[in-house]
Amino acid sequence: MLEIRNLTKMFGGFTALSDVNLSVEPGERLGLIGPNGSGKTTLINCISGSIRDYEGEVQFNGQGLNGLVAHKRTRVGICRSFQIPKPFASMTIKENLLVPLEYAVQKGDLGGTSIYEEADNIIDTIGLAEKADQLTSGLTQIEMRKVELARAMAAKPKLLICDEAMAGLSSSEVDDILKILIALNEATKITIIMIEHIMRAVMSFSERVVCLDAGKVIANATPDEVIKTPAVEKAYLGE
Repeated sequence: MLEIRNLTKMFGGFTALSDVNLSVEPGERLGLIGPNGSGKTTLINCISGSIRDYEGEVQFNGQGLNGLVAHKRTRVGICRSFQIPKPFASMTIKENLLVPLEYAVQKGDLGGTSIYEEADNIIDTIGLAEKADQLTSGLTQIEMRKVELARAMAAKPKLLICDEAMAGLSSSEVDDILKILIALNEATKITIIMIEHIMRAVMSFSERVVCLDAGKVIANATPDEVIKTPAVEKAYLGE
């Protein structure tokens, strides 16, 4: 599904990514980890189109994405949810979902389901049915994170990138988000890449984990194998 070949990105004299190669399979749950400054955000920015002046190649379902701007990458099925949710504060939860759902209808992704019915389905999935008609400006932090995920789900992506969706949440709230993401993956077979500093969350969610350090892939294996890799230990703990 996603193919990254020889990806390199420099900022002046600083190499943020160095010859990164990565394949992500359809329906896979992939965790992306690494210490601060390892290149995780740069890699995701190259995939999503926030950064386009890189060397190497990014392909999605056989289509080359080099030079394609972010909103056009969304059209081919790549969607990113951010750590800081930015819903329309003057709209209700349901109204926030109708915006991307209108676009999904244009792509023919809803079949015969109405956008209102699908909005209700998504809101029920994230556990906020009783607040569907409430303005997002009055929501709690965990509710805002759920709405951010719901907005991404409403775009009907083939690849969902969760960029620190659990940062700042309590342990029980992290479990709540994990439950939603795993259920979504199992029900729709959507591919999910999780970027997260909460190691417990990444390891319990992911079928495979990739670790970056200094812009290079230093591990690419199952969670159990990655956590035991000496290079990963060194990256996080030092010599």
